[in-house]
Amino acid sequence: MLAIEMLEITKVFPGVLANDRVNLRVEQGEIHALLGENGAGKSTLMSILFGLYEPDSGLIRIWGKAVKIRSPNDATALRIGMVHQHFKLVHNFTVTENIVLGLEPHNALGNLDLRSAEKRVAELSETYGLAVDPRARIENITVGMQQRVEILKILYRDADILIFDEPTAVLTPQEIDELLAIFRRLKSEGKTILFITHKLKEIKAAADRCTVLRRGKYIDTLDVSKTGEAELAEKMVGRAVIFRIEKKQARPGGVVLKIEDLTVIGAKGTPAVSGLSLDVRAGEVVGIAGVDGNGQSELVAAIAGLLPVKSGRVLLKGNDVSKESIRNRNERGLGLVPEDRHRHGLVLDFRLDENLILKSFRRRPYSNRAGFLRFPVIFRHAETLITDFDIRAGNGPATLAKSMSGGNQQKVIIAREIDLSPELLIVSQPTRGLDVGAIEYIHRRIVEERDKGRAVLLVSFELDEILGLCDRIAALSKGQVAGVLPVEEADERRIGAMMGGVHA
Repeated sequence: MLAIEMLEITKVFPGVLANDRVNLRVEQGEIHALLGENGAGKSTLMSILFGLYEPDSGLIRIWGKAVKIRSPNDATALRIGMVHQHFKLVHNFTVTENIVLGLEPHNALGNLDLRSAEKRVAELSETYGLAVDPRARIENITVGMQQRVEILKILYRDADILIFDEPTAVLTPQEIDELLAIFRRLKSEGKTILFITHKLKEIKAAADRCTVLRRGKYIDTLDVSKTGEAELAEKMVGRAVIFRIEKKQARPGGVVLKIEDLTVIGAKGTPAVSGLSLDVRAGEVVGIAGVDGNGQSELVAAIAGLLPVKSGRVLLKGNDVSKESIRNRNERGLGLVPEDRHRHGLVLDFRLDENLILKSFRRRPYSNRAGFLRFPVIFRHAETLITDFDIRAGNGPATLAKSMSGGNQQKVIIAREIDLSPELLIVSQPTRGLDVGAIEYIHRRIVEERDKGRAVLLVSFELDEILGLCDRIAALSKGQVAGVLPVEEADERRIGAMMGGVHA
């Protein structure tokens, strides 16, 4: 029996045909993946199914019955739940308070009855193997655990159809494995699961069938067990995708970044980075490998000037920049692609062309001698970068950053940083949440920067990415370098052992 039928769904936004007569059929009790490039219309289609948007045309059937889904309340009434890519949680509330928000239980006297709610949340958590503490505060639990809270939120509302939008985009490899195991457990309980992803390995590991969208159009629905990763990638992108990263032998030059005995205090008031030393040379990519929470974020923030250095030094081209402003570091040739593109990479309410000059608007030709911005020049500059970096924006340079897909937002940041020709390019989680076509493109641009003689520091949770892109690999464990290996001597097992604290 079909749980979901979406027939000839069309949705148009100003300047963008997001869904063009798309068809989607999902069987009851299956795990169904929705695959497509950034901007292919996947999230729009799922937002229509959950009632966040109304289609301009088309028909939706749930359990064989034609329905109108005008709001998330309608979707909830049809027992459809959605876990969004960016979680909708109140950080200073407990797990239970978040789960019952809008559906609060009351006792006979009309008072809020959190105790009975906590009991039900604990029962649901145990039934589905989620291992969530009902009384924990959201601000004190990991991202992976927060996602489990979102799952509990929709199970608490008795959802039978569960939609996940990019569920693994912010998870560590271990958390991804745990989530896919949860999917299989939910399926065994009779739930129907739809999940959006760009990661072909996850589709192969968990999905029964996969529907592919490309530029807003339906392409195909495939039996995952009978389809290889290469075929899935070609269906998604419309051409053969090269999974192997092509690069020449590195020719390292002088030291560009030198970190000496660096200590950085983290959010908990304890050292997140402790006595760390590392150098990065011109013309090489040095990778930072490690399980999330081992000091990677604090290390990057300290180099970039987002966190103070407690002790030790950060030298850029021989100059101690440990106490310099962010602007001075940028002026000395530091470029940063941050791990959180929304918090530190973009001003979401600004236009695309404005975001592309965030670090250079004071300079000519973008402003005149009096300090006034020259908007025609800024607009033309954006047009050039849009072409050079294959940025897909419905309204060109005037597109608001917040209206763009995650992959295209990432391309905007990378275009801005590379355009500045930095001496040192720090790239943190550059392909998180991106499709294989965008990943292939960004990897090529990173290698091109290395080959131009730039020093590149890459931070990634993806060991395949680290091993494919880097010339040397530093493994972090508990805020310290457990060892540095040339890529020729590295493999997943050896790097994994170092990440676990075994020193090379």
